Amino acid sequence: MKLTTTTQVSVDGVMQGPGDRDEDRSCGFERGGWAMGHPDDEAMRFIYEVYQRADAFLFGRRTYELFSGYWGVRADINPIAAALNTRPKYVASTTLTDPQWADTTVLSGDVAAAVGELKGKPGGELQVHGSGTLTRWLLDNDLVDEMNLLIVPVVVGQGTRLFPDTGPDIALDLLDSRAFPKGGTLQVYRPTGYPQYATATAELKA
Repeated sequence: MKLTTTTQVSVDGVMQGPGDRDEDRSCGFERGGWAMGHPDDEAMRFIYEVYQRADAFLFGRRTYELFSGYWGVRADINPIAAALNTRPKYVASTTLTDPQWADTTVLSGDVAAAVGELKGKPGGELQVHGSGTLTRWLLDNDLVDEMNLLIVPVVVGQGTRLFPDTGPDIALDLLDSRAFPKGGTLQVYRPTGYPQYATATAELKA
């Protein structure tokens, strides 16, 4: 399976608390719900299509608990709920011991090896949604095949960012790009190793 990540970020890279003011107030974050007002029918169709492509889902503990408490208790035919409630779910966690969401497996040992085994299975996509800490760790360990960045036209000005101030340097190939009616954009990237840097300073000409 191909491991893909889908992350909603602001223009300044914040991913914390996009959906609700009280979704995540950790570290004094007070600007939750910044993505509300920007989704439109075209953007939602894309999101529904992404979920329908999944063969399995991989979560960090916090996102898993948020999704379990919201999507896991829904019995309607919403495309997101339908996908999440009928496909295998994996959680990278050393503290979660008794997951209540059906068809959930906890990965608590060698997570890199476990994810590698999942990627080696036949299928389409092993999807990561949100899960910022996990996404950064997967990038650090060269386990991400594609990244979907849904960029919301707002500068939040505080909060946890997808890419920290210091971290790995990664070259990206652009696979797809589109704009949605309310100003959001999609960028689909494939990590391709290290970026190329200038090797010498250009000589000043007299």
